[in-house]
Amino acid sequence: MDIKIFVDTDADERLLRRLRRDLLERNRSIESVMRQYVDTVKPMHLEFVEPSKRWADIIIPKGGENEVAIDMVVAKIKDLLEVKIAQ
Repeated sequence: MDIKIFVDTDADERLLRRLRRDLLERNRSIESVMRQYVDTVKPMHLEFVEPSKRWADIIIPKGGENEVAIDMVVAKIKDLLEVKIAQ
């Protein structure tokens, strides 16, 4: 199966998740997380991740919370698997 899916999540949500993870799980300081985000994470996202959207077959907006889009993807994958099994 060759389906390219881009899960698009709001930039603020991505930053908040990173802050929570790095502060709580990795014991980093807020200053180090912010510095890494500004110096590395955001520029790399803009250069590599964001442009990859153009090659996606499906773009799921609102991240993993978009149950309608996720249900559609699951249904399509099931259909494709059924066709493959029937062959």
